[in-house]
Amino acid sequence: MTTSLFGISFDARNAAELAYFWAQALHRTVNDGATEQSASVAPTDDPAAGPLLMFHQVPEGKTIKNRVHLDLVAADAQVEADRLIALGAKQVRSLDENNGGWIGLADPEGNEFDLVAG
Repeated sequence: MTTSLFGISFDARNAAELAYFWAQALHRTVNDGATEQSASVAPTDDPAAGPLLMFHQVPEGKTIKNRVHLDLVAADAQVEADRLIALGAKQVRSLDENNGGWIGLADPEGNEFDLVAG
């Protein structure tokens, strides 16, 4: 028997809104039926695009640093960071703070992720 990664789940105040952010960030689409309570973003046909993303409404907000975070990669990290910020992300660390290796960002609900210069 083999175990493989099926998806990554995010807790959210509004599942549909957070799903729309991540769909735009990753050039994907939100699956039909998205609601405040539950939403998902399917992977593309390219396996390098990553797994299914699922979003589930929870009553509490985020209070501490993530224990797991996503790492995205872009040829021009600053240009891509600017695009993600325009979608609703917030920059929490700069390339300069990380020796030019990555930019720290947070999605609209505060979940941290890194944008790696590649």
